[in-house]
Amino acid sequence: MLGGLSLGLGACKTSANMVAAKGKKIISLSFDDGFKKSFYQIAEIYERYGLSACFNVIASGHLPTFQQVDNWILPKLLGNFDDWNALHERGHEIMPHSWKHLNLAMQPVEKSKDLIDQCLDYFEENLEGFKSEEAVFNFPFNASTSELETYLLSKVRAIRAWGDSSIHPLVKTKNPISLGCTTMGSGNVDQWVDEKIANFLCSSEGWLILNLHGLNGEGWGPISPKYLDKLLSKLVEINEVEIKPTGMVLKDAF
Repeated sequence: MLGGLSLGLGACKTSANMVAAKGKKIISLSFDDGFKKSFYQIAEIYERYGLSACFNVIASGHLPTFQQVDNWILPKLLGNFDDWNALHERGHEIMPHSWKHLNLAMQPVEKSKDLIDQCLDYFEENLEGFKSEEAVFNFPFNASTSELETYLLSKVRAIRAWGDSSIHPLVKTKNPISLGCTTMGSGNVDQWVDEKIANFLCSSEGWLILNLHGLNGEGWGPISPKYLDKLLSKLVEINEVEIKPTGMVLKDAF
């Protein structure tokens, strides 16, 4: 019943008056790729509730050399670093999502490392206040290898890639860490998000990371702005729940 924002599809009854099991819970909706129209609209929705959104952008997405990726990442839909600096200034988190959205796990290792360095260098040069050692690097396609993860964890605060579980213990370490996430597509994923969050609210404490993309028809597995607005409006009323970007969760842990 997404029209009424059920959020009660799990074991708990969380529909009309959302509740959660006892224990602190953090939710990070991690939006990928850099869809200009969607990201500004997401930012506006988050700002209605005093929240910061979590945006992960392709470093070269605005350059003339950037090529379309599959059917979802079209150059004409992507923003540039004027946009990302503007959103950062408004309090939203901007993190790297690779140099040009290649599957790094399928490239020669040295090429992948060069692309990672190129991405981080470009962010440091073009995003105000960005520091690689404080960043969360979000693997394109959530595809990684152990060698690339080791390489990156010598440079950044955390990496985000595919995981068997998108729920993590609350952060208790200053060491670089790997964060797993889950994602869904290619059509609208409102119901999937609904189910994931409803089930999470019934758990004890933890940190949920869901990988999303754009709004409406933008990106792989988009959600609807109406759903996102209703979701946030209900989550902010739950004492046990915090909604934060991934980097902010790590920064605020200590």
